[in-house]
Amino acid sequence: MERKVALVGFGTIGTGVAKILFGKASELKAKTGLDISLAKICDIDVTTPRDVAVPAGVLTANVNDILRDPQIELVIELVGGTTFARDLILKALDAGKSVVTANKHLLALHGAELFERARRKGVCLAFEASVGGGIPIIASLLNGYIANRLDTIIGIVNGTCNYILTKMIGDTESYSEALAQAQERGYAEKDPTLDVGGGDSAHKLAILARLGFGVDFGYKDIYVEGIDHTELYDLHCADELGYVLKLLAIGKRTDDKLELRVNPTLLPKSHPLAGVSNVFNAVWVHGDAVGEGMQYGRGAGQMPTASAVVADVIDILMGRAGKAFADLNVYPGRTPKMAVKDVSEIETCYYLRFMAADRPGVLAEIAGALGRRGISIASVIQRGRGLAGQEVPIVMLTHRAHEGGLRQALKEVSDGKAVSKIHLLRVEQ
Repeated sequence: MERKVALVGFGTIGTGVAKILFGKASELKAKTGLDISLAKICDIDVTTPRDVAVPAGVLTANVNDILRDPQIELVIELVGGTTFARDLILKALDAGKSVVTANKHLLALHGAELFERARRKGVCLAFEASVGGGIPIIASLLNGYIANRLDTIIGIVNGTCNYILTKMIGDTESYSEALAQAQERGYAEKDPTLDVGGGDSAHKLAILARLGFGVDFGYKDIYVEGIDHTELYDLHCADELGYVLKLLAIGKRTDDKLELRVNPTLLPKSHPLAGVSNVFNAVWVHGDAVGEGMQYGRGAGQMPTASAVVADVIDILMGRAGKAFADLNVYPGRTPKMAVKDVSEIETCYYLRFMAADRPGVLAEIAGALGRRGISIASVIQRGRGLAGQEVPIVMLTHRAHEGGLRQALKEVSDGKAVSKIHLLRVEQ
C-alpha cells in the first residue's frame, strides 16, 4: 500500500529529503517494506530550479493542498522559525497527521504544547534532525540509554562555532578572520548571531536535557554565552596549558537541581570531545549503567540532516515511533519540573587572564583576593616584562570554585588600580 507523505519547506534540507525519497524509493521499500510516496512539496517559491527532479503535480504553494488531503498521513516541516511553523504543525496534528520536524528553536520554546497536542490527537511528533544532524542522539536517549539515569550530557552541537575555533587555533587566525572564512564556505550565515552567540546550542541543549534527564524546566533558565568575544591569545595560552577551547552545551543533573549552560569551555586535550574539530558535532553522556558514551558525526548539512528526517519518517510509518511517543513518559508535558541553578551557583575550574600593571605586588594582590574567597590557584603563566608603562598578561588556572565567590573576588580585583581587564573561561575536566 502506498503511504503518502508531504514536505513543507523546499530549501537546502528539504531538497535533500526529496533526493532520498525520490531517488531511493525502491531501496527503502526493499529495506522496510514501505512504499513511501512524497505526494506534495509546498514552498512559497515553486519556480527556482532545485537539484532534484520533481514529478508533475507535486509542487504547490498552497499548504492547504496538504492539510486538507486525507490521504497524506505525515507532514515534514522544514520551514524553520517559530510562527508559521508552529501554526503549521498544530494544524497538521489537528488534521490527524503525524509530523517530522528539524525545528530545534520551536521545540525548545513550545515543545510541551506540541507534544500534548500530538498525544491528544493520537498521532506522533518526531524530531531526530533537530539536534546533531545525522547523529542519532535523540534515538539513543529514547532507546539506547533508557535503562540509565543520566547525570551528564555535554555536546559540541554547533558546527559553525566549532569550525571557527578550529581555524583560530589551527591557522592562528583572529575570530573575525575565522568567521569570515566560515561565511565564505557556507558554514556561517550572513548574520551569524544565533550560532556564535550560543542561542542555537541552547535550543539543542533544551531538547537533549529534557529527554535525557526526564524533567522539564524553563528554557530561559539556561545560561548562554557565545564565542563572539574569543581572543586568539587565550587559545594559545590554553594550548600551552594542555587545553583546547570548545563551545559546549552542558547539562548536569543532581538530586535537586539542574545545571544547564552554553559557554566557551576549556577541555583537557585527553577528553573525548577535545578532538572534535571543524564542522563536526559530538555528544558525550554519562549514565549510571553505561558509564561514558559519545556519538560523533556531521551535525549539519543537506544530506546528513535529510538522512535523520527520513529515518523519522520511516519510524513513524512502521509504527515504532508512534508507540514510543504514546507510551514513554520522558517527553515534556509528562515529566516533573526541576529547578535550574543560577550560574553563580555552579562549581567548576576556571581560566583567568588579567591585563595588569607591570609592577611588583600585582600577582600577590590578585592571589590575595582569590584566597579570601577560598579559591586556590593551580597554575600561573606570567609573561616577561614589556615596554615601560605597558600592561602584561597574567594567566591563572584555579582549582574547583563556586562561581559566585569567584565573581566577588574578580570584582575586588577590578575595583583596584592594578588590573584593567579580566577574561574568564570555564574549564571541564
